[in-house]
Amino acid sequence: MIKAILIDDEKNALEMMEWLLRTYCPQVTIAAMCNNAEAGIEAIYRYKPQVVFLDIEMPRMNGFSMLEQFDKLFFDVVFCTAYDHFAIKAFRYSAVNYLLKPVDPDDLKQTIQRIEEKSSVPTKEQFQLLLQQIKQPVKTTPQRIALTTGDGLTFVPISEIIYCEAESNYTSVVLAGGKKILVSKTLRDIDEALSGDDFYRVHSSYLINLNRIKKFVRIDGGHLIMDNDATIHISRSRKQEFMEMFSRF
Repeated sequence: MIKAILIDDEKNALEMMEWLLRTYCPQVTIAAMCNNAEAGIEAIYRYKPQVVFLDIEMPRMNGFSMLEQFDKLFFDVVFCTAYDHFAIKAFRYSAVNYLLKPVDPDDLKQTIQRIEEKSSVPTKEQFQLLLQQIKQPVKTTPQRIALTTGDGLTFVPISEIIYCEAESNYTSVVLAGGKKILVSKTLRDIDEALSGDDFYRVHSSYLINLNRIKKFVRIDGGHLIMDNDATIHISRSRKQEFMEMFSRF
């Protein structure tokens, strides 16, 4: 069983999360439900939960400030938030669990599954990366991203990523210097976090850093040579859009 604590200043939100967990996640037992951060801190020390479902916007002390009260986290955290699309990307960059209100049952079940499959808890470095992104202008690209691997997290500079390649339910992230990191996320997950001005999905199997293109070759349907000399093919469905984008260079 997974012991959980729910912290939210809205009574309806607490009751809805309780119902969702009891209905869709019977492996979760709720140790306490708290309507403010102070009560949440007391309950965490008392019950030692495996996971805390935490609202961000609360009076007196918000979710981030509450977590800063702990010298070291000994529990997983799932932020429950109504933030917009750009702030959600910040959660993906930092690899921190979140649920978008109103909470979707399937999203909740997938989140619980991820918690069951991993043994590590979030680091303060992850939360620092998350806070940095949320406080910055919404379209600012971060300097680093947290990549979820089989044994933990690897923080890498965004600019060092040359391309990402799908490998079934995993993704290989290829970095400058020849290093390759196998990430326990699908390419779609990585695409949702990285896609924007600097990254583009040229193929169902490839997401590339546009700043790392060395050459475009027109023959054989068109392909790219990246600055590590890797060859990346462009799918027919993406070629026209890519060429329009590529013409800006």
